Amino acid sequence: MSDETVNENTPEEEITDGVIASTEAGVEVEAPAAAAEDLELATEEAVAEPGEVRFDKLKKAEEILRSSAPQSSRDDFENSFEKVVHINRCAKVVKGGRRFSFSALVVSGDREGKVGFGFGKAQEVAECIKKASESSKKFMVSVNITNNTIPHPVIGEHGGGRVMLLPASPGTGLIAGGGVRAVVEAAGIKDILAKSMGSNNQANVVKATINALEQLRTKEQIYALRGKRLAEKRAL
Repeated sequence: MSDETVNENTPEEEITDGVIASTEAGVEVEAPAAAAEDLELATEEAVAEPGEVRFDKLKKAEEILRSSAPQSSRDDFENSFEKVVHINRCAKVVKGGRRFSFSALVVSGDREGKVGFGFGKAQEVAECIKKASESSKKFMVSVNITNNTIPHPVIGEHGGGRVMLLPASPGTGLIAGGGVRAVVEAAGIKDILAKSMGSNNQANVVKATINALEQLRTKEQIYALRGKRLAEKRAL
């Protein structure tokens, strides 16, 4: 029998201690107890509403991310920002049943102008989140922030994703959602207007947002490139 790969975003099986019971084909596959416990954290019963399943899945993923952090870095965890943007489950159908694997997209930052993202894949939920978290901290980019917002409007693109960011007045807050909100919050921006105008793929949206933030330049940097100096501010 040839192998077939099926992508699933919502769980359809009931996960028990050590056994994965398929509700479609009636196939039982033995699984380690540790793997079953991790799978329980990322899957819900089929009777739950789709919105509730997604919310609980990401909420439990945040708990895994916090608990899997080393003891030495847990003190810095409160000051930093890490968020699981998306978790995907892939089921590979083989002769003996189904083999599950997971992938996670994590955004992290220090809320002081540095932000990065990471993507990790593993056979268990906790492991893929840990890989994504470590990857997000390796490649961080610096963001120019002015008065808790961005200095000028900018549009970022990556693949089919296209994100527009606009500066906002103090007190506006983060008018953004999904992957855009996670990135700007991790960077330390408090007031911004955002609009996603392209693909709704979470990976493309996150990369497009980071591409937009990398294009930001302050007034001082632009004047320096032109060989000019800013006028000195005089007291009234």
